[in-house]
Amino acid sequence: MDDLKSYIQANKDRFVEELFSLIRIPSISSEESHKPDMIRCAERWKELILAAGADKCEVMPTKGNPVVYGERIVSKDAPTVLVYGHYDVMPVDPLELWKTDPFNPVIKDGKIYARGADDDKGQSFMHAKAFEYLVQTRQLNCNVKFMIEGEEEIGSGNLYEFCKANKEMLQSDVILVSDTSMIASDVPSITVGLRGLTYLEVEVTGPNKDLHSGLFGGAVANPINELCKMIASLTDENNRITIPCFYDDVREVSEHERKLMAEAPFNLAAYKKALEIEEVQGEKGFSTIERTGIRPTFDVCGIWGGYTGEGAKTVLPAKAHAKLSMRLVPDQDSHQISKLFEKHFESIAPKSVKVKVHPGHGGEAYVSPIDHPGYKAAEKAYKAVYAKNPIPTRSGGSIPVIAGFDRILGTKSILMGFGLEEDAIHSPNESYKIDHFLKGIETIAHFYPSFEQEMKAERKNR
Repeated sequence: MDDLKSYIQANKDRFVEELFSLIRIPSISSEESHKPDMIRCAERWKELILAAGADKCEVMPTKGNPVVYGERIVSKDAPTVLVYGHYDVMPVDPLELWKTDPFNPVIKDGKIYARGADDDKGQSFMHAKAFEYLVQTRQLNCNVKFMIEGEEEIGSGNLYEFCKANKEMLQSDVILVSDTSMIASDVPSITVGLRGLTYLEVEVTGPNKDLHSGLFGGAVANPINELCKMIASLTDENNRITIPCFYDDVREVSEHERKLMAEAPFNLAAYKKALEIEEVQGEKGFSTIERTGIRPTFDVCGIWGGYTGEGAKTVLPAKAHAKLSMRLVPDQDSHQISKLFEKHFESIAPKSVKVKVHPGHGGEAYVSPIDHPGYKAAEKAYKAVYAKNPIPTRSGGSIPVIAGFDRILGTKSILMGFGLEEDAIHSPNESYKIDHFLKGIETIAHFYPSFEQEMKAERKNR
């Protein structure tokens, strides 16, 4: 693969412009008004996968947004890699905090600034370009399948049924995913753990209409006040979650693994400086890395009610709302946690208000085996490009469908992420370093010959 670097350099401007053609499509899956954009983005992915060298590619319907499926089969005896990614993106609000148009990508200081630059258009697209290189140079020695979906940011609800209905088509020896991060630009890492997720919305209702806060304040319960009290009670002074039975199924991590995590390079002072905070906070007895990797959490993602417009309006609101998420760890069941939350939340509501809990999307935690041929191949690929072994890490984020792949398809996923914490995914001014985009292509291209070797070795040892 001596010509890999030169191929990437010769084609990098085209690669970036093709990526921009995806980014410019505002494929926000959570907003119904962008439904036409979802179709446009899927069709554009189809064009790019075919142009990269797939034998076939089609946009396949689901009950929600379509799935883009493409493949190139080199031999029935060759190992098969299924590449998974998603073309949907998060909403851009608050728009006023963006320094550039979120769907008009710009390059500044070596970074692409746009929604989806990293998550997940930039990272997914690296796979198409690594695949293109292998096809063009006739070095592709594995069957490659692409499955690019449009609902990851809203829980991948329809992808589970798609996988069940197309199990034979999706059969592979490994699922390759780039939707995670590295520890640092010079510290490659492979994500071996993802947290699960329970997401829901709560509604607290007081009086039957908004009231004058002077005439009724102090005599009638304010739903916003009560909601805030209830939410505050869901964690204790040690930042442990107070929902009964919440921790019953939490898989505790061994002291040996905790020691290995402590040896990973992490600069707490730089972490606080980057976020402009004086202190970190979290569950007592655990480090920052442990809190975001191996422990469950509870967070308020949004809260509203009453008057929030310009100026003053002295109103006691009839309703208050909040969007809540709980990140889960191995052995916690997202549906069970949702039920535990609902039961507890209803039990702590005062009689002065009524509450409703609306369960949202969720998924289970995932731990990737480090003795899998795919992990070993990824390890070799990173070392070939970065000249050092990658560090196995656990991510605080969630990709709920990854555990679903394991359950439905019976296939393990290897998470080769190239993002950085500074990329601000899900936030205003999301970015992705061009250097990471290009190195990602290079690393993924190295994965394939290594994977073929590892699969041959495994088959020989069976």
